[in-house]
Amino acid sequence: MPNMTQVIKAALSTAAALTLTACGPEHGSSREGNAARGRELLDRYGCNACHRISGVRDAVGTVGPPLDDIGSHVYIAGTIPNSAPNLARWIQTPQAYKPGTAMPNLNVTDADARDMAAYLAGLR
Repeated sequence: MPNMTQVIKAALSTAAALTLTACGPEHGSSREGNAARGRELLDRYGCNACHRISGVRDAVGTVGPPLDDIGSHVYIAGTIPNSAPNLARWIQTPQAYKPGTAMPNLNVTDADARDMAAYLAGLR
């Protein structure tokens, strides 16, 4: 039987996932990103320092998980339903959805996050 801490953590994870999923066009998620630009941005923002990412120059990092097939994952960070809009929001503010994560907030713009998510969503 789960203890109260486990129940609270599960409830918070579910709430965060539902919050992400519920975000709509008013949060800029309706426009599809530019995947080719997104690939370049993953290098520019330094994502390649921590992640292995197919098609991204020097992306051989081992700090974060490999993203070679992130488009086929069911969840982002273990709890967030995987979609391009959710991935874009995760890229922008990972600490908001998973406090304590090693992934930093890199001040990624809305447009850049959409483009990066468009590239990553295509990796299968």
